[in-house]
Amino acid sequence: MPALSLVAPAAQDFEVRPLAGAVGAEIIGLDLSQPLNEADFARVHRAHLDYHVVVFRDQRITPQQQIDFSRRFGVLQIHVLKQFLLAGHPEILIVSNIVENGQPVGLGDAGKYWHSDLSYKELPSLGSMLHAQELPSEGGDTLFADLHKAWDTLPTELREAVRGRSAVHSYTARYSEGKNAANWRPKLTDEQLAQVVTVTHPVVRTHPENGRQALFVSEGFTTHIVGLPADESRDLLDQLYAHSVRPEHVYRHQWQARDLVFWDNRSLIHLAAGCPDHLRRKLYRTTIQGDAPF
Repeated sequence: MPALSLVAPAAQDFEVRPLAGAVGAEIIGLDLSQPLNEADFARVHRAHLDYHVVVFRDQRITPQQQIDFSRRFGVLQIHVLKQFLLAGHPEILIVSNIVENGQPVGLGDAGKYWHSDLSYKELPSLGSMLHAQELPSEGGDTLFADLHKAWDTLPTELREAVRGRSAVHSYTARYSEGKNAANWRPKLTDEQLAQVVTVTHPVVRTHPENGRQALFVSEGFTTHIVGLPADESRDLLDQLYAHSVRPEHVYRHQWQARDLVFWDNRSLIHLAAGCPDHLRRKLYRTTIQGDAPF
């Protein structure tokens, strides 16, 4: 058996460049096909906490290298739609509109509503990484909204209305809604439904690493606010959603070849803008488990 190398990975020369606008940063010059030393990893981790979404440009990495990098941040979560997991790499969800031999190769309508990944779990996602494999010639953007800023700028009356309240999150809240949903949303088995029972989380959560508060509701997975009449709950949620995605809170990511985008699901919600059906789009997603919201 060969001896394990005790030599630390070499330092890499890279730049963290804030993006213009509301949120996000580019990381330029970092090669994720190579292991990161502790100092470089700490820099990346800090950028992720500070900017909430980081874009690694031109990453020529394998699925296993994406998995290995993702695992530096925590345990990986396996998506309930196992038919869309990458063969041999169940940690990767295929996000794609491609149909081959009459069957979709991935989840084609992922992100059609604003959401935080896996907020419907007892332990929602810390963050997600999405690596571009095939990109359309038009469309396909992903939008990110900063829910720390949304909370910081929330009008006083709305703050008081939600303070101390909880909301219910459900994977099936809007599962079958939307154009072509039947093509991409197979009927869930009893076993799958058991993996996505509803959960209750605070409407305003505290980030476990940066200590900041953020709204933690989304149109994709939040069904209602506990303890309010249905119409009052819906009206309050609609106001929170509208405020959350004001233009000054949003970064629109226009994908470039081989981008790897890593966002913080404790700080942001995101939305897939969509692209023409005939243009091929395929990305690989890994999802990192987080903590119980508080």
